[in-house]
Amino acid sequence: MKSEQAIDAFAALASQTRLDLLRALVRAGPEGLLAGAVAEAIGATPSRASFHLKTLTEAGLITAERQSRQIIYRADYARIGALMAFLVEDCCGGNATVRQCCAPGAC
Repeated sequence: MKSEQAIDAFAALASQTRLDLLRALVRAGPEGLLAGAVAEAIGATPSRASFHLKTLTEAGLITAERQSRQIIYRADYARIGALMAFLVEDCCGGNATVRQCCAPGAC
């Protein structure tokens, strides 16, 4: 991942609503959620959710697939993983202490 891509992704996550949307999509799994269901999952209006979903899509953290008149949103797990790898490897220089904190249940 290039620095510019990481900056865009981190900027997209710098919002409680967008972070909540991403969490909801990660919990939904690979099948994703319809746009209305994503909004409902975080208690947002459809128009508010749509605005934030667009930002997450542009940052590459989620995907949007139109099926007929509906849009299914999915977390892009590979992109999220690349962002985490960028943070640990590039920004933290593979620091052992940081790596240890990345282990499940470590922090």
